[in-house]
Formats: sequence, C-alpha cells, structure tokens
Amino acid sequence: METPTLFQRLGGQDGIAAIVDDIVEAHMENPTIGPRFRPYAADPDRLSEIKGHLRTFLSEGSGGPDAYTGRSMPDTHRGMNISVAEYMAAVDDIMDVLVRNEVDESARKDVLAITYALKNEIVHV
Repeated sequence: METPTLFQRLGGQDGIAAIVDDIVEAHMENPTIGPRFRPYAADPDRLSEIKGHLRTFLSEGSGGPDAYTGRSMPDTHRGMNISVAEYMAAVDDIMDVLVRNEVDESARKDVLAITYALKNEIVHV
C-alpha cells in the first residue's frame, strides 16, 4: 500500500483551494499582518492572482501535479521587512486553518516543517 502524499492528505486541489481561501481570509483578519493583506480585498484580480500562486505553490510543494512558476520566496518577500512576529502570525493562521479544515496532525506537522524551512527566505529585518 502506497503512503498518501501531503498533497493528498491536504485534500488535493479542492482541499488546497479551500485552505488557501481560509488562510488569506485569516491573514486579512489578523491584527499583526492584516494591514499587509487587506488592501488586496479592494483588488479582486490581484487577490485572485495571489491565491492562484499560493494554490500552485502548495500543490507543487506537497507533491501535487501543479508546477509553480511564480517568483521565489526571497524575491517575493524582498524589501517587505517582514518581522519574526509577522512571520509567526502567518504561521499561526496557517496552523489554525489546517485545524479548522480537519487536516490530520501528521499533515499539519509536515506543513509546519515546510513553513519553518522557508523562514529565512521570508523574514528580513
């Protein structure tokens, strides 16, 4: 019997799409990082583009079929001066969304490991 990929454990494309929608909404409501995300609500095309990039990034990074062609993490976050507190607020949102979406503990731990592996590419103060 083959072990399911993280992509499969996250619910495949539909599961990842729902997770991304919830993560972006949580980021917009988060007092620490909301000011960075709320402006996208006024630009539906840009918001859709960002969600699409995130869905593809999560799909590829979790063993799914999509190939991410967006900017690298360092390029995406360059000049944003993201603090450790902002990074942790984003990670907390992601973990809370995974719990709300009933993602199993093993998959949540895998996502957490991936987010921490990306920390040095995102935090720049």
